[in-house]
Amino acid sequence: MRSPTAGLFLGLVITLAAVVAYSWYTTQQISGLQALQNNLVDRNRKDSLQLLRIQNDLNSLGLGMRDMLDNNEPYPLTAWSAQFQRIRSDLDNALRVEEDLAATRRTPEQRQYLASSLAQFWDAVDRTFALAQSGKADEARAQIRLTLQARQSALSSAVARLLVENNESEEQANQQIRQIYGRVQRQVYLFLGATLTAIVLTSLYVIYANRQLFAQLAILSEQRSDLAQKLISTQESTLRHISRELHDEFGQILTAVGAMLGRAEKHTSENSPVRTELKEVRDITQTTLDNVRSLSQALHPVMLDEAGLESTVDWYLATVEKQTGTDICYEKSGDSFPVSGSASIHVYRVLQEALNNVTRHSGAHEAWVRLRFTKQDLELEVEDHGKGFSADVPRPGIGLVAMRERAELLDGTLEFRQPAAGGTLVRLRVPRERAELHAE
Repeated sequence: MRSPTAGLFLGLVITLAAVVAYSWYTTQQISGLQALQNNLVDRNRKDSLQLLRIQNDLNSLGLGMRDMLDNNEPYPLTAWSAQFQRIRSDLDNALRVEEDLAATRRTPEQRQYLASSLAQFWDAVDRTFALAQSGKADEARAQIRLTLQARQSALSSAVARLLVENNESEEQANQQIRQIYGRVQRQVYLFLGATLTAIVLTSLYVIYANRQLFAQLAILSEQRSDLAQKLISTQESTLRHISRELHDEFGQILTAVGAMLGRAEKHTSENSPVRTELKEVRDITQTTLDNVRSLSQALHPVMLDEAGLESTVDWYLATVEKQTGTDICYEKSGDSFPVSGSASIHVYRVLQEALNNVTRHSGAHEAWVRLRFTKQDLELEVEDHGKGFSADVPRPGIGLVAMRERAELLDGTLEFRQPAAGGTLVRLRVPRERAELHAE
């Protein structure tokens, strides 16, 4: 099965590229929006305020000219000169500020028209006040009616048109802003849709790849279990064969040799040196026979086939105590039931490996073995209060792996726990139906 890493990496690269591209696009749109707001909307608003200021000054001029034409006023026309000068100063300042704000949007013709119209208006104002200063009040009022009011009205209309243009420009800017927001919103939806699609496709690919991998793992696990079962079966068959050969062939040979040495010993005189040597050879032969039988029992206890699991456990625990000096407390509980040959050998091997770990690695001089028969399962426990398992061990030994394999072959469970007093507790549980019916 090909690894999904390359596909996942490609999907990640595409997703990151899409995120970067969209982020750049969004940044550009936001920058454009900010520039539009700063360069157009804000400047246009400030320009409108200045135009309103100019319009207010022009209205003040209009009111002043109306008062000048009112014959009921007790003041001479020259009395309005100071008021006109103040308005002129404020109007000039407002025009300069407004021209700076509107320079990017105003055509040279528009700027020239407003400046020339205002200059002509102030020229007419100066002439009017000059006539009033020389005592020609009627001519000055006529100048106001015929020239100043018309020019003031024209200036007010021009400013009003500029205000209308500003309003239209602001509306266009708002329309552009709405369009930018709309484009960004659509792009967000498209990006989210594309991202979700990429995520869904990647997830489906990962799910498909994982299913393929897990299917392969299931096949490999099944093959491994079959192989382990065959290896363990082959191992037990080989050990059983060697055990029988040792017990039957070598045992019979050594027994025959011992018998022949015994007969030869009887035919020699009691004080003969030959009789002493024959006795020594017969003792050596008997010791060898005992060792061969012990080795045969260690490889495959014949008692498992002849007497069953319980008797074999009784014999084995006594042997371990005698050989290692370890005190073993053995507890058996429940109503016992017959255990099949294959199940008994697996349980025995787990017991054998657990006690080997106790005597070789734990450093404990005591151990507790419990064999329980219940309605649901057969349970074996081996407990010691020694060193326990070290966390520094990189991986379990072959013995522990074999124990787990044997538990799996019986559809049972194998647990390694630490008792409250320290050490190790090994617990094997085998379903009763597997212990009773497990076929060889």
